[in-house]
Amino acid sequence: MKNPFSSLNKKIKGAIRDKAIERAKTRIVLMQKKPEDFASEELEVIVQEEEGKLYSAIKEKGLLAVLAVLGFNIFG
Repeated sequence: MKNPFSSLNKKIKGAIRDKAIERAKTRIVLMQKKPEDFASEELEVIVQEEEGKLYSAIKEKGLLAVLAVLGFNIFG
């Protein structure tokens, strides 16, 4: 039997990753740089830092609030 929450978990992780990438792009622009100015390892570190910030926000503000920010509607 397949776990019904596994697909939701993948969607949430994907949305958090996408949001972290968006925030990383914004952070790079604010540094007045281009993504091409960074090695792929450096870009990954920046994205991971942004993911860490998002996961901290989830713990701090609660899962439902963060899901709402990410655009998830679990009730419909």
